[in-house]
Amino acid sequence: MESEPSTKLDFENTEIAFSYKSDKELKRLKWLFTMMNNSGLVKLGSMFTPLALKLNLPFVRPALKATIFKQFVGGENLLDTQKTIDLLFRYGTLTILDYGAESKTSEDELDAVMSETIMAIELAASNSSVPVVSTKLTGLAPNDLLTKMQTDAELTGGEQRQKDKLYSRIDSICKRAHDLKVGVMIDAEESWLQISIDNLVDEMMALYNKSSVIVSNTFQLYRHDKLQFLKKSHSKAKSNGYMLGAKLVRGAYMDKERAYALENNIDSVINIDKDATDLAYNNALKYCVENYETIGSVCASHNVKSNLFQAELIEKNNIDKSHPHLNFCQLLGMSDNITFNLAQGGYNVAKYLPYGPLKEVVPYLIRRAKENTSITGDMSRELKLIETELKRRYL
Repeated sequence: MESEPSTKLDFENTEIAFSYKSDKELKRLKWLFTMMNNSGLVKLGSMFTPLALKLNLPFVRPALKATIFKQFVGGENLLDTQKTIDLLFRYGTLTILDYGAESKTSEDELDAVMSETIMAIELAASNSSVPVVSTKLTGLAPNDLLTKMQTDAELTGGEQRQKDKLYSRIDSICKRAHDLKVGVMIDAEESWLQISIDNLVDEMMALYNKSSVIVSNTFQLYRHDKLQFLKKSHSKAKSNGYMLGAKLVRGAYMDKERAYALENNIDSVINIDKDATDLAYNNALKYCVENYETIGSVCASHNVKSNLFQAELIEKNNIDKSHPHLNFCQLLGMSDNITFNLAQGGYNVAKYLPYGPLKEVVPYLIRRAKENTSITGDMSRELKLIETELKRRYL
């Protein structure tokens, strides 16, 4: 009879989850998540904030910097992130750096994102607690180009030059990462851009993943085709003599994808329901763990069951918890109950640490605020955990 896994992780342990927070910080955290739990307030803020920053209203910037920016972002520049990197490392947690730039168009902007990403790689190379950086191809090429690249339409001369520059930028990033032995994760985007991204990432993996996993693609498992695509990508990697890098996420563009399908009278790429997504996600985890020698994977999830499932798979298969191909990751400012309990349990776990000027990270911050809003009016999971720890401390 197969024995039950004996993983002793307790994601309800708030003492470990918030041990890095002082009483004052924890009370401030409760206030912030209470505000974000108000759907009306978040909706109003999401509409008002970009305009207020554009108009340079005097009170907006300091208010954001002291609250939501401080919670979810590592700083306005690369040097600012070091304090958070060091704090996380003291609690057994690694850092994935991400310059928060997206949807750039001008050549100067696109080159600046490339340069910033290479600087992050160089910082990571000198810092053992930063094994990976993350980047978006929408920060390295215009969206219109990525969209057209996956159609049958012929590129104009100007578009071909843009494509060549995109290839040069991503190759410069991946080559520098390879030379310095730092990982690079390429984020997933909407389906009308994703094939272009997948093709380019496959090229980079074939170049730089021959002896170790340097470049990783991102697989959005809320799409009904991505579990099969993960297996196909692995088969392609094995056939061509390189390792697959796979960051597994559920996905971030569900509403946009469904609206796009409706508008264009095509089938949605999104799974029929959440259960189907959860099943696909856990099957992807299982596949990666079972093939861990040739796949370097990351369980990039805030789902308690999925994180526990991967931990149990590692134990059940008698794999070293610290194997570099088996990783966990959560966003800075969220799911500390998962991150720090995994770290305490001896697993490879990192916080995804975005940084950049306030105006650059506003779209990211709006997404985080919306994620933490409770549509039903119930307290969010984060708020419940904070309140549990406040009670445990008799505060």
